[in-house]
Amino acid sequence: MEFSSSEENQSFSLTKFESMLKTNNVFFFDSNEFENIIHHYLEIGKIALAKKAIKLGLDQHPTSINLRLFRVEILIFENKLSEAAKLLNMLFELEPNNEELYIQKANIHSKRDQHEEAIEVFKQALKVSNDSSEIHSLIGMEYLFLDNYEAAKIHFKNCIDLNIEDYSSLYNIIYCFEFLDQNQEAIDYLNWYLDQNPYCEVAWHQLGKQYLVIKDLNKALTAFDFAIISDDTFIGAYLEKAKVLEQLNRFKEAIDNYNISMAIEGPTAFTYLKIGGCHEKMHHKDKALKYFFKSVKEDPAFDKGWIQIAHFYFSKKDDLKALFYVNKAIDIDEENVSYWLFYSKINHRLNYLEEAERGFKKTLELGGTSLDIWIQRGDVLIELGEIEAAKYNFVQALEYYPESEELEFRLSGLCFKLNDTEAGFAHLLNGLHINSEHIFIIEELFPDVYKSQNVIQFIESYKKSDN
Repeated sequence: MEFSSSEENQSFSLTKFESMLKTNNVFFFDSNEFENIIHHYLEIGKIALAKKAIKLGLDQHPTSINLRLFRVEILIFENKLSEAAKLLNMLFELEPNNEELYIQKANIHSKRDQHEEAIEVFKQALKVSNDSSEIHSLIGMEYLFLDNYEAAKIHFKNCIDLNIEDYSSLYNIIYCFEFLDQNQEAIDYLNWYLDQNPYCEVAWHQLGKQYLVIKDLNKALTAFDFAIISDDTFIGAYLEKAKVLEQLNRFKEAIDNYNISMAIEGPTAFTYLKIGGCHEKMHHKDKALKYFFKSVKEDPAFDKGWIQIAHFYFSKKDDLKALFYVNKAIDIDEENVSYWLFYSKINHRLNYLEEAERGFKKTLELGGTSLDIWIQRGDVLIELGEIEAAKYNFVQALEYYPESEELEFRLSGLCFKLNDTEAGFAHLLNGLHINSEHIFIIEELFPDVYKSQNVIQFIESYKKSDN
């Protein structure tokens, strides 16, 4: 339904309508005025006012199909699908060739997760539609719900054929290509598109991103340059170009592009962070730190800025400052696995073993289950003398990594420490079977176990039988 009133008439109608609501006076509006008023309230999300306008509109124009269609739209929005379907059926008897009726009927099917049925109804709408572009877009979205990206792509391409400047459909086409891992096909399509619309900054930008996926940095850089030529205020193109320049080690040029983006858009925490990163790679340490602090001053809730400052001080071996700033990052995002892992490493280097262990435990709880994390936590527990806890940690780890000699040798040493000789020899044998060269793990972590006569004899016996 098109919003046909001029801005001046719309403003007058809205003022008149809202005055009527406040004073309880009843003013007359023609049906087009009501349609424009309802459309306005729906666009800005004022559903209650839209419903009032629909009711008053139908009171004055009870036979208006469009006003009743707005009523259907509200019922669908409120999930009153049976009531909406019943009203639609009545309207179909009055106007069987009204494409909006088909669209709303299909929307009901879609709301019920009946996407195949919705598609069939939309295809019926194509036969009576004056604007098939909108219908093709809606069909494409239904195919996306069904994860049928090839079919979705066809309909979004139809939209482009009908309107070369339909950027929403262009984004959807590229999304389909990306989901199907068809990067070269995406590049081919974008090049075709640019032959039709050569000054489209959106297409150049998307082409650059596709070249990034296939690691063709020079072509990506050229594409972003053309995006900027097409629109020299296109922030996204400057940022992407700067990132490519960083990868090419052209850090000064990258900084120039980040600065241009800030001149257009104003400073952002992200841009300050990226400039700081460029200075750091150029070994301008003082400038790097200055920009890292600018990023968190611009946005104190920017955790990536705080963590970068923490990494900066960690690299300078100023571990207390690193710990202070990593805590700031964790306060903002306490579910971030990498932050807790870094927290553990700092504490371990400071010999704050209890806190290091707490950090490793939290890292594991949040899903960071790499073998290295299990081993680091277990080794800290060994340093703390928590033998039972260390054993339990490695037993858990063995469920994820059953073929790890690093775990088997550690468990062997711990079992011997706990006087569980049978389990100690079993784990020792498992470790030797997997990789006997890593026996030094027991030697380093449990020297007394390694030097015991029974273990020495067992290892020598294994080596003889292995030969």
